[in-house]
Amino acid sequence: MKRITGDAPLAEALRGGVAAIGNFDGFHIGHQAVVGRALDRARAEGLPALALTFDPHPARLFRPQSPPFALTTTDQKLDLLESFGMDAAVVLRFDAAFAALPADEFVSGVLVGRLGLTGSVTGEDFTFGRGASGDTAKLLELGAAHGLIPETVAPVRDDGAAIISSTRARAALQAGHCREAAALMGRPFAIRGVVEHGDKRGRTIDVPTANVAIGGDYVRPAYGIYAVRCRLEDGRVVEGVANLGIRPMFTPPKELLEVHLFDYAGDLYGQTIETELIAHLRPEMKLASLDVLKAQIAKDIVDARAALL
Repeated sequence: MKRITGDAPLAEALRGGVAAIGNFDGFHIGHQAVVGRALDRARAEGLPALALTFDPHPARLFRPQSPPFALTTTDQKLDLLESFGMDAAVVLRFDAAFAALPADEFVSGVLVGRLGLTGSVTGEDFTFGRGASGDTAKLLELGAAHGLIPETVAPVRDDGAAIISSTRARAALQAGHCREAAALMGRPFAIRGVVEHGDKRGRTIDVPTANVAIGGDYVRPAYGIYAVRCRLEDGRVVEGVANLGIRPMFTPPKELLEVHLFDYAGDLYGQTIETELIAHLRPEMKLASLDVLKAQIAKDIVDARAALL
């Protein structure tokens, strides 16, 4: 999949395509329906299949003081789009100048002029242009003047008829409901980051950990102990147990993801790993002593292995 960012040009072979347009944070099942429809249309018509998304998320521009909320980094999102089968992904920089672009200029200048789109697919709640002045009806009207045929996809609902959304996935993670979030997203929530050097306390109690800072704008799941699966740089997937939080047993507090991998020995420092949160086992807690901590970790390992069956 070709990845086009910023002002980089779109190759001529990718022009004239059908694009799924949206933020796609978390690339949940509802997003997959939008992207899947664009892919189906493109393949049926023999056209390139594109995804058009934005970085940063518009909410970060309009509500800069809001707490971290992202379900995926941009790189994770692009990897998911690639695995879905898209030919190209275009990442537009969402800054103040872009937000001020009138709705008609977004269609004529970006969708048609820069990308040469002949079709688009969005969710029913898609808005665009200065002050969110454009909606799906406006896109249909403006597109008609440029040979662009827009289409909308209805929200996807779960078995209880509730709409699947990024907001619901975030809420599930913040409550420690990993499996609920995974059902909404179609896969477990995963934190990607570089393994860094820590204080190496885990080695002193025979539980070495790979330490990853919880980067930037990731939503903060409930702090605590998790059963996890970790994808290493070499493609291997290793099960383990992790502490996500501020480590109340130690000072000073430091927000960190500490992953102990089962049946693994190796140097991961400097490598990028991706840790899937499979099950929340318990909250973080401050224990009476190091011996009590060792006993609790032994129990956590047993519980994590059971949760991963």
